[in-house]
Amino acid sequence: MIRKNERFLTQIYALADFLTIQAAFLLAWWLKFESDLIPHVAPLPLSDYAIWSFVYGAVALGIGFNIGLYVPKRKKRFADEIFKAVQVHLISAFVLLSLLFFFKAVDISRMYLFMFFVGSVCFISIYRYMVKSFLKQFREKGYNKQFVLILGAGTLGRRFYENLKQHPELGFDVVGFLDDYAVEHERKHIHYKPILGTVDELEEILQKTLIDEVIIALPLEAHLKYGDIVRTCEKAGARTLIIPDYFDILPSKPYFDNFAGIPLINVRDIPLDEMSNRTLKRGFDLLFSLSAILITLPLLLIIAVGIKLTSPGPIIFKQERVGLNRRKFMMYKFRSMKVLSGHSSDTQWTTENDPRRTGFGTFLRKTSLDELPQFFNVLFGHMSVVGPRPERPYFVEQFKEEIPKYMVKHHIRPGITGWAQSNGLRGDTSIEDRIKHDIFYIENWSFLFDIKIIWKTVVNGFLNKNAY
Repeated sequence: MIRKNERFLTQIYALADFLTIQAAFLLAWWLKFESDLIPHVAPLPLSDYAIWSFVYGAVALGIGFNIGLYVPKRKKRFADEIFKAVQVHLISAFVLLSLLFFFKAVDISRMYLFMFFVGSVCFISIYRYMVKSFLKQFREKGYNKQFVLILGAGTLGRRFYENLKQHPELGFDVVGFLDDYAVEHERKHIHYKPILGTVDELEEILQKTLIDEVIIALPLEAHLKYGDIVRTCEKAGARTLIIPDYFDILPSKPYFDNFAGIPLINVRDIPLDEMSNRTLKRGFDLLFSLSAILITLPLLLIIAVGIKLTSPGPIIFKQERVGLNRRKFMMYKFRSMKVLSGHSSDTQWTTENDPRRTGFGTFLRKTSLDELPQFFNVLFGHMSVVGPRPERPYFVEQFKEEIPKYMVKHHIRPGITGWAQSNGLRGDTSIEDRIKHDIFYIENWSFLFDIKIIWKTVVNGFLNKNAY
């Protein structure tokens, strides 16, 4: 049973957010129009600004409730909570600006609005962090506990219990286990919480013991009991959660979908499967790649001349790679090696002191300047600015047999840079580590994540000690 105070706390959060927004409004007003810190002309009456502040607060609360900001947060990460809060205020800011335009409120100070938006986000982040820290300490001391009963003392149940012990700040206390093989489990694992009885004794246990949540961690062969277990828990007012016995094959964030009225577990939820996200990413790709080409055009011409003067052959090297949905495309690079047969370049790794490289090509590879033509791949839709790096078909066939989940990277467009590359996994580095980073990126994509990766790539520099 989720205690009623959690619903009350979410209402308190909403009220606190609204009051915080009004506090940010007053501070922004004072800084802009009363403090003499910022030059200003005679402002509109305070009441005019106050009206829009109330409108903004109401819009932010409405959007917050709509996208799940005001839900019980015991199991939520603080970073996720703040990210959602930033989303709420970005959308609310857009709505407010649209309303100002519609009602022709052109005399509202834009500097004031900027300070108001920034102040709202900062204040809400600070007070929520303080509340989160207080609740963490409060729960670690044993207050506001939620009591958990685990059905199944086997591998699944014990693993859940061990994981839960690592997070005392969540405030969950395991009362014990129910299992039909109590003697066997207690003999092997005497350090765990007690086994209070068999699964059939669940109703009796719920009647005499305060239990908030029942975790079903039974093996698949016990699935016939699930219906009775859920009905028993709901009769007692306890919340029921099921850990699938096949959870090891699920991603870190499984997604429940619905198809033809039947609930389905989406084994890998990919944010870029949504049209709105794909459109946003593609629009950014077009704008960024076109800007990059225009800015680096003089450099592109210099590199082209340098290649022509230092070795015979074409300026651009085209090589087949595997991209979105396993479709093949020709990826462009500045040629950094002597002209070779296609089979040789498609099936061999470059090595340190590789005799196939040209002198100028070595410089291009070390500085990653040979990758610049890939912005044209982005324009043509073969690639994205950010995404997993594409590989040659020969090695894709090899890696998919050797590295688990290798082919997952092809669910989205490949990129010029990626989460793996921005963390130093470039050139001659572990393929397994790269795939782990790629899958994390695929499952956690956001527009801000892309910006972070681009920023890390720029800050870390383009020199690559592992590029041969």
